[in-house]
Amino acid sequence: MSEAKIQSALISVFNKEGLDPIIRKLHSLGVSIYSTGGTYDFIKGLNIPVTSVESVTDYPSIFGGRVKTLHPKIFGGILHRRDDKNDSIEKEKYDIPAIDLVIVDLYPFEDTVAAPSAKKEEIIEKIDVGGIALIRGAAKNFKDVIIVPSRKYYGDLLQLLDEKNGVSNLSERKSFAAKAFDMSSHYDTAIFNYLNSNNDVQSFKTSVGNRKSLRYGENPHQGGSFYGDFEAFFDQFHGKDISYNNLVDIEAAVQLISEFDGTVAFGILKHNNACGFAVSDSTLSAYQLALQADPVSAFGGILITNNEVDQDAANEINELFFEIIIAPNFTEKALEILKQKKNRIILVQKLHYNVKDQFRSLLNGVITQQYDHKTDSESDLNVVTRRNPSGREKTALLFASKLAKHTKSNTIVLANDRQLLASGVGQTSRVDALEQAIAKATKFGFELNEAVMASDAFFPFPDCVEIAHKAGIKAVIQPGGSVKDQLSIDYCDRQDMAMVFTGFRHFKH
Repeated sequence: MSEAKIQSALISVFNKEGLDPIIRKLHSLGVSIYSTGGTYDFIKGLNIPVTSVESVTDYPSIFGGRVKTLHPKIFGGILHRRDDKNDSIEKEKYDIPAIDLVIVDLYPFEDTVAAPSAKKEEIIEKIDVGGIALIRGAAKNFKDVIIVPSRKYYGDLLQLLDEKNGVSNLSERKSFAAKAFDMSSHYDTAIFNYLNSNNDVQSFKTSVGNRKSLRYGENPHQGGSFYGDFEAFFDQFHGKDISYNNLVDIEAAVQLISEFDGTVAFGILKHNNACGFAVSDSTLSAYQLALQADPVSAFGGILITNNEVDQDAANEINELFFEIIIAPNFTEKALEILKQKKNRIILVQKLHYNVKDQFRSLLNGVITQQYDHKTDSESDLNVVTRRNPSGREKTALLFASKLAKHTKSNTIVLANDRQLLASGVGQTSRVDALEQAIAKATKFGFELNEAVMASDAFFPFPDCVEIAHKAGIKAVIQPGGSVKDQLSIDYCDRQDMAMVFTGFRHFKH
């Protein structure tokens, strides 16, 4: 049968929030309610009639509550087929009550794992067994049973109860079943990843919900979706919907700005690369310095800062056409100014970027890696030339190294101690990257006599240090590791250049 009316319900939930109106509505519709444990006590406290599971099974809750609903009378009540004659005979023979609605809210396993103080024993006890079994059983028999697998779907159930007085059709029950298996597979994935922390099982599993359809993918002829909790990371104060390409650029922007704690920083990005970046003593000053690096590429870019945007900064920023601006805060006057363009996206970043692992689809599989949390510091600098870099040069070298880490390979970054001057990005040779960077710096009027050079990987030949020296550069930072490192070192020594090795490569493909 397609339509079915709820006449009995089993309710077993960890979190009781939002349950009250459902209980009262079920009671008003004459639905018989079964429950156990804390949920039974909660329903009794509402002065609503409820039958204990123990009185149905004639078996107590045992092993500290580990076994409550796991009984043939409960699962028979859920799984028996209403239109199957033999099932009906067995149901009557064994005095099994029909259960038409199952409401479950699982033990909070993920929240428990995320708690720093959680002990292993506590985590294991938050692996729900009975609840998952109820969810899967009821979802399997969606032809006859409605399953509500989480309190996030209480609203959907309440709407059904209010609008249709507890009557559902097959399509509605199937929809709840899909939600149920989504919930159970997500729950099992979280448990698997916890238990498989040593990668003993060679299997990749992840589960991300909250699907959001995007206008399209990278191009209009491609579909696109985002799975995740964007609102946990950002508050959007203004502008059009976020697109696929916007999300990719936003990710690059927050990765880069996360390197610059303790100083006011401002970045302008285009196609995942910084075309302008600077640190200074104010948002306005940092923006002005960042824009100098490449005002042409800045058109239509993504702007990000780790400092409040005030009225002075907003007035100047407003002169530029850009897609998105991200900051930890905006003054009211700044928002008023920046909202003048209706499609301009304004985001307040609420969370610091902190990702442990990364993955992407590739061929017919998935590749994963640890996120590159290594930031080159002064303790990493191994001076390999006769000349030591000056204090200001060291500051510039480390600044340039952070930028190179977040720029597409092959990359060369030219910078001073507070400002990106130019970069060569995504080139097929390091010489091409350097020549591109020098050409851009020259185009926008920068003298390179005070500049340093950063490379995301080693120099296989001394040609790059020679080109850099002829452009005026006197200090270089690179990972080192080439069999011909000495050739680059010797050239630097002959020209009184300083060069440091870090020992850490920062490819970004």
